[in-house]
Amino acid sequence: MAHVPDPEVGPAELLVEVAGAGVNRADLLQRAGHYDPPPGSPVWPGLEVAGTVVEVGSDVPSASGWRVGDRVAALLAGGGYAERVAVAAGLVLRVPDDLPLVDAAALPEALATVWSNLRAARLEPGQTLLVQGGSGGVGSAAVQLAAALGARVLATAGGPERVARVRELGADVGVDHRAGDVVAQVRAATGGRGVDVVLDVLGAGGLADNLAMLADDGRLVVIGMQQGRRGELDLGTLLSKRASIIGTMLRSRPLEQKVAIMDGVRRHVWPLVASGEVRPVVHARLPFDRAADAHRMLERGEAFGKVVLVP
Repeated sequence: MAHVPDPEVGPAELLVEVAGAGVNRADLLQRAGHYDPPPGSPVWPGLEVAGTVVEVGSDVPSASGWRVGDRVAALLAGGGYAERVAVAAGLVLRVPDDLPLVDAAALPEALATVWSNLRAARLEPGQTLLVQGGSGGVGSAAVQLAAALGARVLATAGGPERVARVRELGADVGVDHRAGDVVAQVRAATGGRGVDVVLDVLGAGGLADNLAMLADDGRLVVIGMQQGRRGELDLGTLLSKRASIIGTMLRSRPLEQKVAIMDGVRRHVWPLVASGEVRPVVHARLPFDRAADAHRMLERGEAFGKVVLVP
């Protein structure tokens, strides 16, 4: 734990007293020295928080409706492991009254990631989506959101209990990656056709299998590198399937792009949170001084959904 001054609130920012900070695998990469924060961001981890507005910047339009005391969740470029954060008003979402404020910290990064990537993949209602890592923080959000948007969802998880839980979240098919050939299970579940979109957190280690599971004209969206940065790709298979590979990263985007993504989340996804169709999946809530334990939970693959740190 370290003591630093309260952040200075910019004219277009809100100052938020943090009730909870979501833990992401990006935090583990940053701790290991592989994922530096963008210039000007705090040097400590934390990409999402929820809390209470304690100050409104002078240039935040009154029409935006932000007031001191509002319950909010926010997307950050860093620094969420703190008692207070300053955040651009365009990256803030109003937390529904019936949603526990601490748990809301599990949503901004995951929903912004999933929404932006499903849009990039052009996923349509009735199409099939495979979520690699359906029991993770992003994966559990992806299963719920894609199901709510009318897709047929397949999701991988490790072991019968986790497979059952991803199905409870809305997956039509749970694929146990510990029980045998994932490619064969996905092909069987799709009548040999494959899936229209794969949302992948594995990276290099999953490249060949992900391509094999794509249907013709399918799209592979790579959002993580849990199994490495470099891999081999069979271009013949890619060409014959007329497939596409899309790679995106949220944190490094310019502010205006993040604001546009959060506007999409606000208009199209947040109503599903308000209605209860999409909810945070929180594995554990730990105090800030147990951040190392939270990271170990993610490293061991123990967490189902998100871990949230509480001041």
